[in-house]
This record gives sequence, C-alpha cells and structure tokens, in this order.
Amino acid sequence: MKEILRTSDPTIVAFSTALLRGEAIDCFVLDVHMSVLEGGIGLFPRRLVVADRDAFRARAILRDNGIEDLTPA
Repeated sequence: MKEILRTSDPTIVAFSTALLRGEAIDCFVLDVHMSVLEGGIGLFPRRLVVADRDAFRARAILRDNGIEDLTPA
C-alpha cells in the first residue's frame, strides 16, 4: 500500500475517495477514528492509501482534479 494523501481536511479526503472510486481504484482511509482521541479538533491528519500498482495513476487523477501532493516529504 502507498500513501497518496495526508490531510486533516475531511472534505478533501471524501472528494479524493470519490474520485478514485469513480475510476475503479480501491482506496482506504486510515486514521478516521483518531478524532475520538483528539476531541474532534482535527489535529491528526487522515491518510489515503492505494495499492502499489495504482499509486501513479491515483496521484495523476488527484493532481488533474486540483488536489496537489499533500503527502509529507
């Protein structure tokens, strides 16, 4: 699995997930339930991961739709 997105903005995660699933790319959101621990203040970012074979195409789809590379270096 490759991490292609990391953000604390849930709208970007939802939009990215919809884009990828619309292109038949399976994706999984990690750290969704961290808000329980943090009190819902958005401190911990959510991560979006895809299969290694889909990472290049998934990044291209997100970039084409205005979602720049939001993964850490």
